[in-house]
Amino acid sequence: MISETSTLDAVSAPADTRDDADAGATRSARLAFAWEPWLLWLALIAAWQGIASLIAGQGNPLLPPPVVVLDALWQSLPELFTGTWSSLLILLPGFALAVVGGVGLGLVAGTSPRLGRAFFPFAKVAAPVPPTVYIPYAIAVLPTFHLSATFVVFVGAFWPVFQNTVAGAHAVEGRHRDNAAVLGFSRLEYLRKVVFPASLPHIFSGMAVGLGFGFILLTVAELFGANAGLGRFVQYYADFADYPRMVAGILYTGVVTWAAMTVLERVRARALFWLR
Repeated sequence: MISETSTLDAVSAPADTRDDADAGATRSARLAFAWEPWLLWLALIAAWQGIASLIAGQGNPLLPPPVVVLDALWQSLPELFTGTWSSLLILLPGFALAVVGGVGLGLVAGTSPRLGRAFFPFAKVAAPVPPTVYIPYAIAVLPTFHLSATFVVFVGAFWPVFQNTVAGAHAVEGRHRDNAAVLGFSRLEYLRKVVFPASLPHIFSGMAVGLGFGFILLTVAELFGANAGLGRFVQYYADFADYPRMVAGILYTGVVTWAAMTVLERVRARALFWLR
């Protein structure tokens, strides 16, 4: 019994040591402080304060100092929260339609040579057109601003998702197609079980680009004719020369965009766990 216990201890000791080392490395990684981003932010805020003080000394109020902007941001939070909800009611449907349409059409066009030959020439002409040129026409044609802004967000997010999905479908290895044929997969099963999972890294890359475009186009559209929203908030206070609130709205919009991109990145990390 003693020899067996000693043998077990000898065998398990290296594993325990490795586990302790891994746990220590994990703790060290968690405790590691990335000071570079904070240093950059401090430098930018200091530069902002210096430039604002210099401009204020010349009687120019266009760039308020950080403390004034922070106070304006705090006072404007209820209005900004309402504007965020209004903007999301436009962004989320447009982006969701772009993802569904871009992924579905991209998978089909990327795996069907005939459909690809028919659709790719049109995509090469339509995709490079800046979606902002559609905004005045969409506002004039569609019955409500909500529909026109949703359409513009959809157009801006659709092409990055579609193009990256097609790239992912083209990147599927031939052996996977051969295996699917041997297993007797139908076309729908092949798209769902083979092409779609293999294309997910490309799809998420397209979604990230499309989400960024969606926020840009949403804000631009709200500058034209919205009654609420983040873009409307910035435009409204710019018209009244309330520059502290205008700058606060710009910074708040950046934070909202960062939060949305972070959520998408978390979803990507969970969906693509095998790439870690």
